[in-house]
Amino acid sequence: MAMNGILLGNAAAESTSGRNNVIRRTPADPHRAPPNPTHQIQCAAGYEQSDHNVCQDIDECATGTHNCRADQVCVNLRGSFSCQCPPGYQKRGDQCVDIDECTLPPYCHHRCVNTPGSYYCQCNAGFQLASNNHTCVDINECDANNPCAQQCYNILGSFICQCNPGFELSSDRINCEDTDECRTSSYICQYQCVNEPGKFSCVCPEGYQVVGGRTCQDINECETTNECREDEICWNYHGGFRCYPRNPCQEPYVLTSENRCVCPVSNAICRELPYSVVYKYMSIRSDRTVPSDIFQIQATTIYPNTINTFRIKSGNENGEFYLRQTSAVSAMLVLVKSLSGPREHIVDLEMLTVNSLNYRTSSVLRLTIIVGPYAF
Repeated sequence: MAMNGILLGNAAAESTSGRNNVIRRTPADPHRAPPNPTHQIQCAAGYEQSDHNVCQDIDECATGTHNCRADQVCVNLRGSFSCQCPPGYQKRGDQCVDIDECTLPPYCHHRCVNTPGSYYCQCNAGFQLASNNHTCVDINECDANNPCAQQCYNILGSFICQCNPGFELSSDRINCEDTDECRTSSYICQYQCVNEPGKFSCVCPEGYQVVGGRTCQDINECETTNECREDEICWNYHGGFRCYPRNPCQEPYVLTSENRCVCPVSNAICRELPYSVVYKYMSIRSDRTVPSDIFQIQATTIYPNTINTFRIKSGNENGEFYLRQTSAVSAMLVLVKSLSGPREHIVDLEMLTVNSLNYRTSSVLRLTIIVGPYAF
């Protein structure tokens, strides 16, 4: 079937003769402009019409018509775009959060340091990163730069210096000097060693005396000399002493026996206060091993048909102590955090007594704990 029409372009026009079916080419007019499109085309979302009347992709990333966040990377797609996270980040919801590579293999040999979008490995002292940036290899300090004055021995991650006979390492562990007995061992004296020509001697801090040539023993100043007044009692602790009032009672309490204060029931104020307050003192060494039982509280009078409960009423704001009830009438104060001295702690231990008639009364033991300045 013959078709009638015109082919657009700069090539020669073709016509067909029905008699002999011969294709004739007519040269195109170079001055004749190609005709305009006869209609506008419709493009799908993400595309637009080009000058050549075809649909081409819109690069939303280049035109700035995307809605990616400032911390995201726009990636153009055919007919659309995608908001992706930069390397080292992962998408969580609509936000990019850092990937903690330190929790993912391959793991660093020693230490991993996470950084925004990346990470890096570190080595302990005496090591350096291998070429793979993950493994740590030992540095041979003796071969690299011998720091020792006489003899150097490399060990894993460090080095050791030694001296020739008749010498010993100085405090910098590198140089060598004449032998000093006080430096041969840190345990030669309990507190401090004093080097002397050909010998040594041990000394103790104030409040202690040397016993057996090397150890330190507390001096009981309360049995020797002290500055306490007549109305005070002397309490010795490890490394010193303190003076406390013989009558520690404060209004409305009155002294009934040594260190025991009672609030008279005839006084209306006493109805809301503990019936009695007993003052006790104790001394412990600095940095004592924990946990450790240090003080027992016990009811002095036992009544029938009563229930006793114990608690730390005050003085335990930092949680150094714990009160463990050991029986129906006693409890043990436990030291759960190591204490360093010199320091004074005042802890109120309360015993609450309730009978079958729901009558309640309480007594307080005010314990003053003096922590010495040293562990001996």
